[in-house]
Amino acid sequence: MSSIVVVGAGIIGVTIAYELQRRGLAVTLVDRDAPGKGASYGNMASVAVTEFMPASRPGIWAQMPKWLLDPEGPVRIRPAYMPKLVPWFLRFLAASRPSKLRELEAAGAVLCQRVYEDFDALLKQTGLTQMLTAEGCLSLYTDEAEFKADREHIDILERFGFRHEIIGGNAIRDLEPALTTKIGKAVLFPDNRSISDPYKLVTALFERFEALGGRIVQGDVAGFEQSEAGVSAIRLADGRRVVAEKMVLAAGAFTARLSALLREHIPLETERGYHTQIMEPGISMRHSIIWPARAFMVTPTAGGIRVGGTVEMAGLEAPPDYRRAKILVKRAREALPELNAERATEWMGHRPALPDTVPVMGPSAKRRNVWYATGHGHLGLTYAATTGRLMADLITGIKPPVDMKPYRVDRF
Repeated sequence: MSSIVVVGAGIIGVTIAYELQRRGLAVTLVDRDAPGKGASYGNMASVAVTEFMPASRPGIWAQMPKWLLDPEGPVRIRPAYMPKLVPWFLRFLAASRPSKLRELEAAGAVLCQRVYEDFDALLKQTGLTQMLTAEGCLSLYTDEAEFKADREHIDILERFGFRHEIIGGNAIRDLEPALTTKIGKAVLFPDNRSISDPYKLVTALFERFEALGGRIVQGDVAGFEQSEAGVSAIRLADGRRVVAEKMVLAAGAFTARLSALLREHIPLETERGYHTQIMEPGISMRHSIIWPARAFMVTPTAGGIRVGGTVEMAGLEAPPDYRRAKILVKRAREALPELNAERATEWMGHRPALPDTVPVMGPSAKRRNVWYATGHGHLGLTYAATTGRLMADLITGIKPPVDMKPYRVDRF
């Protein structure tokens, strides 16, 4: 039986590990934290199949100066970190060419078009179908001007055939009575469904993985032992070794540090995201909501209502700035005037961000027994089941159902 080590016990790593274990490999998960305690703990619980478009598209560029100059804007770059971001932003700029944008849109759409085929199969296998809600997501606009500003997004969805319905007036509040009457237009995305608790999903998948014979080793990865065949063992900071015939690096925003130890450099940054989990919110919600002009999202999940969004570029070490979370709650109250946020907790996590918004999934270009699965950005939960399927196919020698070239590690 082949043995394989998966580094990273978030939703991506756990799903890959489960799928490989299910296919008969002996899998060991390695992470410094317990399963699901990283970015997967606090994501917005959204299976966001309509959000695959690259962040480098013209509509984003047009708003970037305004956002950066606004202290409460949805994008913040800490000044001390700005010099380190220059190489990443140059690649981000290169990803904004019209011909490149079309390639990136197609690469994201291919994954999103098969999300439910893979997610439904995973949830049925593991007996977790109840964790996927039936309701979709509402995108909100105060007026026609806001809607037109987001029209580029809608046009891309129409080109790739993703379902949506434009709604106006009282029909919006028929779906979500708690919404303010200031919202004059909305778009319903019925396929942007939610997970009832994203952290519990990771832990439940991990339990299924363990039940199949998988194991976990908790510790910090400090280095790798290498031979002509590739990586032969993982060295942990406390001196322990984990032997590996094959290895998958799926450590989210921390993957670049590990790949650098293998002299394989991935232009991976962290988009630090914040959320506020509100218990006893004083309102009820069926759908998740997004307000593009205010750049926040609200999702009913984890026994309450979660408010999240924002992008902060400040690296992996800087302490959280929870003013960002408070801004999001203030924005959410514009949409949900009766929202009660007295009983709430705040959280910050690291989304793994690549400059072209398309994840890395595939073999190393330098070590023949190493694979990568990282850079999923804000679509880690969305892409999880599909990533598990595609990576397991690659590692076990099965031809994947999609062309994997757009996701290769050496594309930059």
